[in-house]
Amino acid sequence: MVEEQEMQKAWVATVDMGLGHQRATDPLCYLAEGQIITVGGTVASDPAEKKLWDRMRSMYEFLSRVRKTPIVGKPLFGMLDALQSIPSFYPIRDMSSASYQVKLLGRFIDRGLCRGMLEQIKSKPLPLITSYLAPAIAADKAGHGRIYCIICDAEISRAWVAENPRSSRIHYLAPCGRAVMRLKSYGVPDERIFLTGFPFPLSILGNANLNVLRADAAQRLFFLDPNDRFWPLHGRNVIHFLGKGNCRFKRQRRLTITYAVGGAGAQREFGYQIAHSLRDKLQSGEIDLNLVAGVREEVHQYFLQVKQELLPDSPHLHIIYSPVKEQYFQLFAQIMRSTDILWTKPSELSFYCGLGIPIIMSPSIGAQEVFNRRWLLEVQAGIPQEDPEYTAEWLFDLWREGRLAESAWDGFLKARKYGTYKIQEILETGTMARETSPLKR
Repeated sequence: MVEEQEMQKAWVATVDMGLGHQRATDPLCYLAEGQIITVGGTVASDPAEKKLWDRMRSMYEFLSRVRKTPIVGKPLFGMLDALQSIPSFYPIRDMSSASYQVKLLGRFIDRGLCRGMLEQIKSKPLPLITSYLAPAIAADKAGHGRIYCIICDAEISRAWVAENPRSSRIHYLAPCGRAVMRLKSYGVPDERIFLTGFPFPLSILGNANLNVLRADAAQRLFFLDPNDRFWPLHGRNVIHFLGKGNCRFKRQRRLTITYAVGGAGAQREFGYQIAHSLRDKLQSGEIDLNLVAGVREEVHQYFLQVKQELLPDSPHLHIIYSPVKEQYFQLFAQIMRSTDILWTKPSELSFYCGLGIPIIMSPSIGAQEVFNRRWLLEVQAGIPQEDPEYTAEWLFDLWREGRLAESAWDGFLKARKYGTYKIQEILETGTMARETSPLKR
């Protein structure tokens, strides 16, 4: 990695719409000119623009949470989902014509959406990296130079691509092959699509040889194979990629399960059911359980009540929360290093399977998560959840059979983990080398 004084800097912009888009830019803070720009935030927006963003975010979060409300929940959520709808990929056809969503976004931009960001990036002619469609399209309409848009899902709607994709300046940083196929179907030329992978925090990866990740992934495979079902079949392959020195079981911790709610706080009730089912295993110290509340105080309080009711004095049930997003992302990165099983809805966290972590998938919320779920199943890194009330039964059957170790290894080999480094490479050179090793893809 180059020294910081030699490093190509960029404007890095995100939006406060759930946690996914901010999770994608947080690992790139070392590339940012100044601080990451949060479009729609107090610093980057005037009061009128912030009001517009707040209204959009409030509607998104309300509709995400109201989905299970009897009678009215599904119709209300359907309104949001229709705006994010992703058409069937097959039959293969030209889908480059601008959709209603694209034209609607253009009208919002003309009314001042992203205005504060556009003013800020005029001050220095640097590339722009963003994790959301609106800043990318607004910068494109304004004639900004190099624009890079990080895709945060396996497949996306037509809204992510400019009205005229062939004349647009936006380059796309895709997390997986499915996203590349989508972008091409929407008319984006090959030369403006880079298959980078999703960006991960450097604290999880280590150096350019992934020394931290390889050590953590090897230990995880030991914890996930209690009956020696996985290692006899795959041990030689694991040693080849992760290194012989990493493949000695150190037993420095317990089997660790992490349950993470979505950024809008949906599906928090599963946290109670999981902890209740695992109560005996937690009391005996057999396992550790992380309940991730993110940055939402109401979810934090809910999980504190769960702990108080079930295991008030347990050192093995942990609540992960910070009201400051940067601190939360640091905490999350720390627990990922020792997490053996990640249980979450198939959001952007789906790509964390590339770290060698099996994903237990809670039900999808929204069209993009349906496609993320499909991708996880295709690469055999995700397993649909059974009834959370019986977690101690079905999850531990999968564990004893080595099924979770298989999913962890499939994710490690098939999903990309080098995204942060590849984005830096593109920023510095304008292109990226094509890699064949699973370690550097």
